[in-house]
Amino acid sequence: MGNRYALVTGASSGIGFEIAKCLASRNYNLLLTARKEENLRKAALFIEKDYGVKVDIIASDLQDKSSPNSIYDFCKLKKYNIEILINNAGYAIPTSFDQTSMEEEEKFIRVLGIAVIALSKLFIKDMLAQGKGRIMIVSSVAAFAPPSTIQVLYGPIKTFMNRFSESLNLNYNHKGITTTSLCPGYTITNFHSASGVQQEMDRVPFFMKKEAKRVAEEGVEALLKGKPVCVPSKTFKIIVFLLKLIPTSLFFIMSSRLAPGRYDKK
Repeated sequence: MGNRYALVTGASSGIGFEIAKCLASRNYNLLLTARKEENLRKAALFIEKDYGVKVDIIASDLQDKSSPNSIYDFCKLKKYNIEILINNAGYAIPTSFDQTSMEEEEKFIRVLGIAVIALSKLFIKDMLAQGKGRIMIVSSVAAFAPPSTIQVLYGPIKTFMNRFSESLNLNYNHKGITTTSLCPGYTITNFHSASGVQQEMDRVPFFMKKEAKRVAEEGVEALLKGKPVCVPSKTFKIIVFLLKLIPTSLFFIMSSRLAPGRYDKK
């Protein structure tokens, strides 16, 4: 793949790491970014050893307003030609809305929303010059769901990101640039424990929990085909379809009756 690279944010674990492996298996060189440099180095060494592609890293916290520009400048300095941008970084806030500081809410919105817009804005200019490029925004089934009793801002931000992705497609698809919203449901990663919402995850039935590898594989396949939206697994395709049909009141009744479950192995 020469000097052609894929940039993956939140790449040291979970869906981001699995997406990085999927792209490496297709011979894309990688630039991985996340907050913790040690975890990034471990991920990079693993991928280089198993897939034989070039992997570089840059530790960056997208809560910092300057991070998108720092990542972009790093790519320009190294002369990395970013053909694929994977906006994956994200987390959840465990405390209720009234107990969360405005500063924390702003950081949350920056990571899940503003940084996605900033990185897309920076790299899309180079993609336009090349006449091609692919952008993925890792969203969520929550984008299609009614308001939640937890994570007040999570669903609305994901809905916004889906609409942002649609707008990018409308404006740049005819110029060779496609954008894909990857909308997974409950996925087995360290996301929930790291975000302090593991208890909620444990209540979800086992058949609704999908492996990160499966989510990544379906997402990357959709990305490379230029599909605007990818909802991994038949389970969540059906759920998203039903969410568009069933009344909100009925949805709340169904949600409140989720039984304890563990992992999906299918």
